Amino acid sequence: MFRRWLKHKEAMAQALNAQTAEKAAQYAAQTERLEQRLRVLERIITDRGMGLAEEIETLRDAPLN
Repeated sequence: MFRRWLKHKEAMAQALNAQTAEKAAQYAAQTERLEQRLRVLERIITDRGMGLAEEIETLRDAPLN
């Protein structure tokens, strides 16, 4: 009986670990997308010599990932 309970607990822990790893990967991907967007915004702000409206329109048409 105890072994069965222990196996169940181990299976639950493995499932929780897998779920946690998946969420961490999702958060990492989201963070990367946000960092890319921030780099684009920083570039737009610092490169004011170029046509700002044209640059924004070009970036809108580009895929995020």
